[in-house]
Amino acid sequence: MLILPPRSGLIRLVVSAGFLAAFTSFASAQSTSNRQEAQPSTKDATPATPADEASKDSTAQKNAPAKEPEHVYKTDEEWRRLLTHDQYLVTRMKATEPAFSGRYATGHYKGTFLCVCCGAKLFDSQTKFDSGTGWPSFWRPATAKALEQAYDRSEAELRVEVTCARCGAHLGHVFNDGPAPTGLRYCINSLAIKLDSEPVRPTSASRRAPNRKRSTQTRDARAESPEATAPPEDDAKPKNPA
Repeated sequence: MLILPPRSGLIRLVVSAGFLAAFTSFASAQSTSNRQEAQPSTKDATPATPADEASKDSTAQKNAPAKEPEHVYKTDEEWRRLLTHDQYLVTRMKATEPAFSGRYATGHYKGTFLCVCCGAKLFDSQTKFDSGTGWPSFWRPATAKALEQAYDRSEAELRVEVTCARCGAHLGHVFNDGPAPTGLRYCINSLAIKLDSEPVRPTSASRRAPNRKRSTQTRDARAESPEATAPPEDDAKPKNPA
């Protein structure tokens, strides 16, 4: 004889069975989805060839910005070939150009001033001001690491020398009489810098003057020649007495 459970127990049994079936179905579907995601899809997938990898590397190198060197080292002979005679004297021998003789001594410009030796960025044109000293003056370098400083005891007055941090080129000196906000005046030789917006100038090797034939007669010999020593024609004639 089959004895039916109470109605409330039967309901609980049916609900439990339905919940168990739904949970089992959900777990099975989730497991199938995980297996499909774990397996790599081979549809329309082709292995990369060495040529493709090389092409990707080449494209990445072209798009990447050129890395500037931290330091530039050259021999004295190499600097002589690279620079003009006056540029070499200023940047490598620490000479000073005459006041108001430089290209950038006065006036305002647009762009960035670079080291004439290695092309490092030294000063922004917006920081240039007319100091009235006869040399280009700036109140701040392009970056904090663009310049190096050292005491200059070559004269009676102690000064602070300014050099290019990349190649060591002598640029000028820095003084504590500049405008706000820094109160500094970087007094720089025009021969030591160049504007990035200007075309590159030819080196001294391509601007050498043509050889000119000199007279075999020396200056002293020419001075002693009859034409040079003879008195003027008017002086040679006797003057009439008054």
